[in-house]
Formats: sequence, C-alpha cells, structure tokens
Amino acid sequence: MSTSAIISGVHATQVGQLEGSSCLSLHDEAAVAAISDAGLKPEDIDGVICAYSLTEPHLMLASWFSEFFGLSPNVCYAIQAGGATGAVMVSQAAALVENGTCQHVLVVAGDNRLTGLSRDGAVYALSQVGHAQFERPYGMSVPSAYALVASRYMHEYNVESSQLAAIAVTMREHAARNPGAHRRESLSIKDVLNSPMISSPLRRLDCSLISDGAGALVVSTERARSDLPNKAVKIVSSGQGHTHEHIIAAPSLTDFGCKQSSEQAFGKAGILASDIDIAQIYDSFTITLLVELESIGFFERGEAGAAIANGALKLDGRLPCNTHGGLLSHGHPGAAGGVFHVIEAVTQLRHKGIGRQVKNPELAFVHGDGGILSAHCSLILARD
Repeated sequence: MSTSAIISGVHATQVGQLEGSSCLSLHDEAAVAAISDAGLKPEDIDGVICAYSLTEPHLMLASWFSEFFGLSPNVCYAIQAGGATGAVMVSQAAALVENGTCQHVLVVAGDNRLTGLSRDGAVYALSQVGHAQFERPYGMSVPSAYALVASRYMHEYNVESSQLAAIAVTMREHAARNPGAHRRESLSIKDVLNSPMISSPLRRLDCSLISDGAGALVVSTERARSDLPNKAVKIVSSGQGHTHEHIIAAPSLTDFGCKQSSEQAFGKAGILASDIDIAQIYDSFTITLLVELESIGFFERGEAGAAIANGALKLDGRLPCNTHGGLLSHGHPGAAGGVFHVIEAVTQLRHKGIGRQVKNPELAFVHGDGGILSAHCSLILARD
C-alpha cells in the first residue's frame, strides 16, 4: 500500500551520558526541534504517537507527554513493540495521515537509560524479557537469547567472530563522522575480539550501547509539501512480520519475521532489495544485523560476513548501512534507537549527512525488530 504521507521534520538529540536529563525533558527537546524542522507550530500537531520508557514506566506515556507539552491532539496513543516500535510508529502515523484522521502526527521516543537506571536496574530489565516459566528461572537474558541465535547461525553458515567484529568496527567508523554519536573513538577488530565475553559467542563490543537520548519526527499529509523548509521524504510502503515472542517458541533460529515484513514492503513499493541505495537496520547486537541482512535478501545466506569484512556496509560500499553508527555506536536509549534509524534515513535522503553523506541516495530501507527477533517492521522511504 503506497501512502500519501511524507516525513516533514526530524530531530535527534545528542546521545550519550546526558546528566540531568529525564524521559520527558528528552521528549520535549526532540519534539520542539522536529516540529520546527517541519516549519510548523505545536498547535499544528493533531496526532501524537509515543513509545515507552523504562525510567518513567507510565501506563499512558503519550497522554502524559501531550499534557506536559501542551497538546490536545485528535489522536494520542503509545506503542510497545520493542525495537520495532520506531518503524511501527511511523507506519501508524502514515496510516492516520492517509485516511484523513490527522494532518501532522508527531512521533517521539526517548529515555535516560544510562543516567536514569542503575547497572542492576538495567540488568534486571533485560532479564525480564524471558518467559517467566521456561526461560527466566534458568538464567535466560536478552544477550543469552541472541547468543543462541549467534551460535546456531555461525555454525550453520560458517560465520566467524572476526566477521561479527567487522560489523562493530564499521558502525564505529560511521559514528566517528557523526558529532551526535555516543561513542566516536576508534575501534579495531582486535579490540572487539578482546572485549569481555557477555554470553558466548557475543562479547561486550558485539552488544549495543546503553544511552540517554531522544528522537522525533513529524509525519504530514503530502499537501504540506509546498510549505516545508526542508526536502520532504515520502513514506512509500511498510510491512510487518511477527513469528514469536520468546526464543523458545521461535520457529527457526536462522530465519525470522524480517523476511515477511521486507517482502511486504518491497512488494507494495514494486521494487527489489537490489534497488535500495541505503539501509538503516536494527543492530541491537552484531548478529542481529548480520542475520537480518541475509533474511531480508541483501546478501545470500552465508555471504554477508565476508562481504562486511570487505567493506560492503561502508559509506562507499555495496550497501551503506547504519550511516549514523547504529545502536552499536551512535547509541541506544530504548525505543528512540529505532527512531534514530528513520531519522538517519531522512537525513541521507535529504542529502544532509554532513561528513557521512552517501552519494545521491534516492531509496532507503529502514527496519526495526523487537524482542528476540520477534516483532518486525520494514519501511521504504524515498527522496521526494
């Protein structure tokens, strides 16, 4: 389903250790800037979609934020789909605009996970994802669940740890060009392979960061195009795929719902994976990105690892990917991490990726996944 919706404004806050920040203050900062970037005023916003927060786990976060921000929108709700939330929020905002319910929908997510949660609090939150009866009593956590996927995938497709490490290094190279990124210092394959083991075969530098930060964007009717101060980006299509919640119920450890969601998005847009110029794909762990690149069809099975080691995801590579540094190096403040992928796609399609701009991209693929590769949402975006 092609939509008549466009992304009219975006903003990502600084990401990292932001002392004194809060969930709502970060939402506020991102929202103000995104609305301004769209050339709008707060009173123009008639729809609000938020995500969730671990530091402020309010049951009605979107209503609370709207109250805080001084909005009385026609539509206001929050979405919880883990790491897929950012892409799902954009898909839902596009639907609201397409069916005439709203003219301008504010999509915003943020959290102060680094400064607002203790180390024990963060570990506890990650441990609660597992099945209460069949996983958590045996020590299953988010990293260990992804380690199961990594172990199986590496065995079946001869993936080497150094190839996973190449993903982390590539993301750091991109983040080094991004002044808003959490971690910008140099990183080598050796650094990754020498970092502490978290859950074999995944090491600390195979894991995404824990950060403070927020991202916001405005989805508008295409009739607003003529009034925009910046280049519009079309939301061409979207798709979703949902196969399981807990890893013990996953139908496969090598194939996931990203295959279905991307097939839907490509089919609705009438394009192929080979038509995509840039990709922004959820990278909670290095194995997440590798598995999804192959499941989506950007690489054949067993080929992505070697291709990445040879530079395939770099700015001048075959498929420039996560050009802002991704969750592995740009930062990961929860649901905002997925929003950052959308914002970076918009930035690249506007040709405003200063210091990290890919040459003349026209089509972008964005993908988010939540849970343990459980919930998936894919977007196709195009330069207007």
